[in-house]
Amino acid sequence: MSVPDLTDVFRAEHGRVVATLARRLGDLDLAEDATAEALLVAVERWPVDGVPPNPGAWLTTVAGNKALDRIRREGRRDAKEAEASLMASQLVPEPAPDAGPIEDDRLRLLFTCCHPALALENRVALTLRLLGGLSVAEIAHAFLVPERTMEQRITRAKAKIRQAHIPYRVPASADLPGRVAGVLAVLYLVFNEGYLPSGMVSRTAGPDAAAPVAVKSELSAEAIRLTRVVAGLLPEAPEVLGLLALMLLTQSRSAARVVDGVLVTLDEQDRALWDAELIDEGHALVRRCLAIGRPGPYQLQAAIQAVHCDAVDVSMTDWSQIVALYDQLRVVAPGPVVDLNRAVAVAELAGASVGLDLVTPLADALDGYHAFHATRADLLRRIGRIPEALAAYDRAISLAGNPAEIAWLTRRRDSL
Repeated sequence: MSVPDLTDVFRAEHGRVVATLARRLGDLDLAEDATAEALLVAVERWPVDGVPPNPGAWLTTVAGNKALDRIRREGRRDAKEAEASLMASQLVPEPAPDAGPIEDDRLRLLFTCCHPALALENRVALTLRLLGGLSVAEIAHAFLVPERTMEQRITRAKAKIRQAHIPYRVPASADLPGRVAGVLAVLYLVFNEGYLPSGMVSRTAGPDAAAPVAVKSELSAEAIRLTRVVAGLLPEAPEVLGLLALMLLTQSRSAARVVDGVLVTLDEQDRALWDAELIDEGHALVRRCLAIGRPGPYQLQAAIQAVHCDAVDVSMTDWSQIVALYDQLRVVAPGPVVDLNRAVAVAELAGASVGLDLVTPLADALDGYHAFHATRADLLRRIGRIPEALAAYDRAISLAGNPAEIAWLTRRRDSL
């Protein structure tokens, strides 16, 4: 097996192994270190012996043994020997699938990583590190901060969990509603990190606001899986259903978003490549959660994506409905990114000049956001203000962080 293939397996199994060991050992650092040691053993053995039938169970067993060795080496043999013996009887392969939501170790760890005692940025970083398997360097790049800074954030978050005795468990039913909002915010950011790897930029209006290419699809898949589990715990919580719908409808278009390394925008995508099953499931969830009558940001974003997915051709897009949904979104989750995306929809109804009038006042708030300059460039191009459009494309290119998007912006600029 090649190194890239091993990396894919490790990334997919990292969260499962760490979560299982964290519950059994009650120590995040030990669980993470033991998992890392197990991965090194796999790098040595798997290319020779082959990948085992159940990589996760193999890694869990090896990591468990490494953890026991670490405990014994610490020298605290009296109390620890009994503890180690007990754990040794528990650290066995687990080939069976998850028994259910409450028994899902990754869900337990997710609620731990998303505990309100931690700052939001630390929750996201810890979730990406422990459940997503990203390196500290990758997370630092996503947050646009130095690696040392990110390492300190993660270290502080784990120390806070240890010092505050934050438990590794799913909250009791009575506590779930108050805890879910923070979990959903982290899950959406994890999904975007998989689907939109250019950085942890706020995407209040949904992933298609910026639309870089996906390169970490396993993160998106894991975010969807965990959101499904949360939805199983709270089947009547409309925002949980809305987030799941938003993820599914966004993911349905992933196969059409890049051609030959160049981003393909929504209006130019081959819609035959869209995943009809994900779209159908997403539509059903949108209808289900909106019928509850408590529309929130995720539900409205999902409804906007549903309108896009409902059009078999871009010319059939119901832009008036999209504008109406953005009007509602501005009430429940106001922000400049929402205003930017609403302006794009308005431009489709009333013309590029009207859209530009709405975009221009957002300059101060969104000057560092590449999608703002890309949107402005396109509107300027459409009304014939070419020199200004060229300058706006150059600014967008300088801010974009994804090669596929840079290629698309460069092609648009060069076409002028």
